[in-house]
Amino acid sequence: MCKILIFGGTTEGRQLAEFCAEHRISAYVSSATDYGTGLIKKSGYITKLTGRMNTEEMESFILSKKLRLVIDATHPYASEVTANVSHACKNAAVKYLRVIREPDNHQIKGRYFDSTADAAEYLRKTEGKILITTGSKELKSFCCIDNYSERCVVRVLPAEKVVMDCKKLGFTHIIAEKGPFSEESNIHQLKAFGAEFLVTKESGAVGGFYEKISAAEKCGAELLIISRPAEPESGLTVSGTEKLLLTEGFNE
Repeated sequence: MCKILIFGGTTEGRQLAEFCAEHRISAYVSSATDYGTGLIKKSGYITKLTGRMNTEEMESFILSKKLRLVIDATHPYASEVTANVSHACKNAAVKYLRVIREPDNHQIKGRYFDSTADAAEYLRKTEGKILITTGSKELKSFCCIDNYSERCVVRVLPAEKVVMDCKKLGFTHIIAEKGPFSEESNIHQLKAFGAEFLVTKESGAVGGFYEKISAAEKCGAELLIISRPAEPESGLTVSGTEKLLLTEGFNE
């Protein structure tokens, strides 16, 4: 019987799902989209859940399944989801664990912003083509840029709904591909569009962040970075989480 719920849709969530399958740990793995759950390999130990849940739905599911542990492996920028998961666990009196990404000590040359809206406001006062690699969730922020449909190319997941949402916002240059992307792929896309700016989140190694940095440098494109939200004071990396699952006997 599953005693673990993993909120994923990220590389970390997929890694933990594969670890659970390999070590015969039964777990529910939740992703907001079919695309997210589709990336997880089929296993008799993994039960996939697709669709967004609000706090009340999370709490109800946790209680109904009598879970022992909820692992929040959602994206570092998904602060609202993290808050909902944490709150649901507190209400259900179940252990909550936040998965954090490995610390990054690299010195990065780029212009940092607290939000996509701040980056868009900066770009609004510039000229030149823009490659946006921050995902589809906050693309609306870039609609403030004059002639944005021509100036911007957006790189998003290859999901039909995502592409349709981009088109509804007025974006016409869309790269619908799954990352992370190699340095060569980033260089090719920057050159193909003639982009003078590259916008990215501070996603770390698992998000192909360093490949974007090197590509922008080699192409002479200005790098605009959306700063990562502060990590929680407590949390474990993927490897730390894997050790906890074994030491606390979830594979028994």
